[in-house]
Amino acid sequence: MKRATSIFFPNLPSKIPNSLPRHVAIIMDGNGRWATQRGLPRIAGHYQGAEVVKDILRCCKDWGIKVLTVYAFSTENWGRPTVEVNFLMRLFERLLRDQLEEMQQQGVCLSLLGELDALPLSLQREMQRAINLTCQNQEVYFNVAINYSGRQEIVRACRQVAKRVEQGELKADAIDEIIIQQSLYTLDLPAPDLLIRTSGEMRLSNFLLWQLAYTEIYFTNTLWADFNREEFRKAIEDYQMRDRRFGKL
Repeated sequence: MKRATSIFFPNLPSKIPNSLPRHVAIIMDGNGRWATQRGLPRIAGHYQGAEVVKDILRCCKDWGIKVLTVYAFSTENWGRPTVEVNFLMRLFERLLRDQLEEMQQQGVCLSLLGELDALPLSLQREMQRAINLTCQNQEVYFNVAINYSGRQEIVRACRQVAKRVEQGELKADAIDEIIIQQSLYTLDLPAPDLLIRTSGEMRLSNFLLWQLAYTEIYFTNTLWADFNREEFRKAIEDYQMRDRRFGKL
């Protein structure tokens, strides 16, 4: 299969000023529809979508966007056909193994968000290996949400805080937003400045529900497998036109 087409910008395009988002989150939607439109099996769309992820990650490094978080597999996605789910697990494992050297060379620090214990053991081993080998990198922080649920993340955080209260480490009236934030998967990361969702869908789909409180949202009809640097540039230019008041005048 051909690699995803993209417009290569080795440096920041002149049309985009320096007010870039620090953290971009993406709901990658439409791979199955992309394949169906071409008479291909759905797994072909996921393969093409993985190529797009690699290109957008390189783009973030080229442009100086420090954090990229992508929604790869939700807890609800287990309800998809078994053949498709098994393919996705194998694809995740293969990508981790094949792309590890390049991530090291590009200075990518990989993190994984979600309930990882439910994933295949071989995938868990590749994940841990990749995390260990890239943990000191600082060029781009790349977060992959896999077997992830925003509601479950908040429940998990509440349980951790409740346990601290039970053990006498924390008083209930001392619980604030900072305490909750420190119990989330994204504890050390800034909240996303920009959320991109592809394929024309206009919902959050249980993604980063706490973190997206004041995030700017950009919807595009472009299917994820067709997304490229030019589409990414359009999203960033749209973001830069927003007036981010955070509830203030």
